[in-house]
Amino acid sequence: MAQNQSLSTQEVADILHVSKSTIYDLIRKGEIHSYKIGRKVRFTQEDVDAYIARSRHEHSTAPVQRIDTHSTLLTPAEEKAPEIIISGQDVVLDILANYLHQEDINAGRTYLSSFEGLLALYQGKVDAAACHLYDGKECNASFVRSLMPGVSAVLVNLSYRTQGFYVRKSNPKHITGWEDLRRADISILNRRVGSSSRILLDTQLKKLEIPSGQLKGYDKIMSSHLTMASAIAAGDADLAIGTERITHQLEGLDFIPLLEERFDLVLRKESLENPAVVKMLAILSSPVFRREVTHFSGNDYRDLGKIIMEV
Repeated sequence: MAQNQSLSTQEVADILHVSKSTIYDLIRKGEIHSYKIGRKVRFTQEDVDAYIARSRHEHSTAPVQRIDTHSTLLTPAEEKAPEIIISGQDVVLDILANYLHQEDINAGRTYLSSFEGLLALYQGKVDAAACHLYDGKECNASFVRSLMPGVSAVLVNLSYRTQGFYVRKSNPKHITGWEDLRRADISILNRRVGSSSRILLDTQLKKLEIPSGQLKGYDKIMSSHLTMASAIAAGDADLAIGTERITHQLEGLDFIPLLEERFDLVLRKESLENPAVVKMLAILSSPVFRREVTHFSGNDYRDLGKIIMEV
């Protein structure tokens, strides 16, 4: 099935082996992403795959699980443990894991946020952690230093992405930037603590000396960029922070760019001699891999596979 094919509520219910009412309950709770065409609720295959992945792996208080795609042709004794575990929530990482499998590298995936992924890397529970965190001055490096003290690390670039505000089509509140967060007539939607969007928002609020309690909707937490964008398009709030790529999936939405973030894969420097890591870096730098991922609109892959810095 094509990744961008539209799925109905009944089709998703059939895939997950649940009732339609359960799917509507998941939508209400923000646990599965969806969008609307008129009055009809629709899903992409990526929405369903992401929900399944989060259901299995994204538990911020639980230990990071070592994940493997098991072959039905192997007995448990013949199945191999993952040679490399990659943390992060971007679909590019799933494609990377598939390329590694094709090279006979057993790659595991876990779907942690940037903040949680760095902690897992520090604890030795994963081998690579995708990171896109901005401290107001630079991307990623300061968080690597803080969350991985005493560990020599390298940052390998995956892409550059634009972060900004989701606003309703035609921007009826005439929102232009961070200063609009001071306005009493503006309501927002937020992400959970530890997410990159939440960290970006909190960093800007501190910089502007705006108390978080002053923002209407600050405590209204959404599960994903797509959920927030859908709610903004529906008029549930005036703005939310997210990546530009989502705006290409929805109607009724405009995007106000605010900054370019660097999306990196963080590795322990000592792991650069690991054969699985060597193969992963070769894949990231390959023209074939670049061609496959560059069709994702809104991302810039100009430095894909390059070691940006050592920390």
